[in-house]
Amino acid sequence: MKKIVNNTIFRLLLGVIIGLLLGGYLNDALLQIILSTRHILGQVILFLVPLIILGFVVSSITKLDKDSIKIISFSVLIAYLSSIGAGFFSSILGYELIPRLEIANTANDLREIPAMLFKLDIPPVFGVMTSLTLALMIGIGILWTDARPLERAFDQFKAIVLLLVNRILIPILPFYIMSNFALLSYEGSIQSQLPVFLTVILIVLVAHFVWLAVLYAIAGIYSRKNPWEILKHYGPAYLTAVGTMSSAATLGVALHAANQSKVLHPSITNFTIPFFSNIHLCGSVLTEVFFVMTVSLVLYGTLPDFGTMILFILLLGIFAIGAPGVPGGTVMASLGIITSVLGFDDAGIALTLTIFALQDSFGTACNITGDGALSLLVTKFSEGNEQTGEEGEMG
Repeated sequence: MKKIVNNTIFRLLLGVIIGLLLGGYLNDALLQIILSTRHILGQVILFLVPLIILGFVVSSITKLDKDSIKIISFSVLIAYLSSIGAGFFSSILGYELIPRLEIANTANDLREIPAMLFKLDIPPVFGVMTSLTLALMIGIGILWTDARPLERAFDQFKAIVLLLVNRILIPILPFYIMSNFALLSYEGSIQSQLPVFLTVILIVLVAHFVWLAVLYAIAGIYSRKNPWEILKHYGPAYLTAVGTMSSAATLGVALHAANQSKVLHPSITNFTIPFFSNIHLCGSVLTEVFFVMTVSLVLYGTLPDFGTMILFILLLGIFAIGAPGVPGGTVMASLGIITSVLGFDDAGIALTLTIFALQDSFGTACNITGDGALSLLVTKFSEGNEQTGEEGEMG
């Protein structure tokens, strides 16, 4: 029972349920408490976002090995391309399918939320794009100069940020979501849309399998080897990821699955599987893109334009590489661009966080299973480099 109560998804769902029930009983005094709670918790969350980006992106870059820079660069490139490819695939699905879901625009029928009496602003130390640019510059600088003391300092900073995420951000999320859903329930905008979100989750699950088929088909064509020789071993890893919602907890099973394959080499998979488990989040990116488009139509009455979505997906792919290894890490790392690029307010953030959490385990399973396809691509790439090196030596 204690394990269930401490489960993040259980707490988020409890927050949703309490918020929906509470919304119908809000009076002026309770409304002011809920409004102030939502604002302060939202400020704390957004304050942590640039710190998350700085800590995790710098640490990820400094772990690259200059001696294996070609293979590592290729690995980072295909992980990024897979993530943004999944994002663009998801956006195309969104533009085609979301308008067909018959989402009612109830903006004119909503009850009015009063102005907030108490407001405490906690501005972030710097903006999202500043933190991303700073992280890239510092990480590359450390890599080029081999500044080990600074690398260790940022590893410690990453550990501090992860501690803040686990002990502050994740514990306050249920209360943040509860306050948002209470206000959405009070307005009357959420009750009629719950079936829509269940449909959206099913669409995303199907899209995960389609994208995995695309990845393994590309890997098979590039390597000229049968991708089924990898995929057939990944059942236990997929189920473990669904059950644990954690790439780290699934790592041992994923390594075992990859090493069982006849077309992958352990010398490659012992590097790629742990590496991709941290930077390859195609399933999470696919999910988030489709969900933010749905939330945009539900709450704001319109889908984001295609230019906005292109920018959002390209940035989301970068944030996914440095996302913290916690449930919902991708969406947490991208909160800054959800607000700055898409213009979401607290209600949009809370709704996105909630429906993302409901399927996070399947997104993780998609990420992990996709790592096998990328490992096949890296195996073929490394073989090509070895042949080129041998020819050069002979010459």
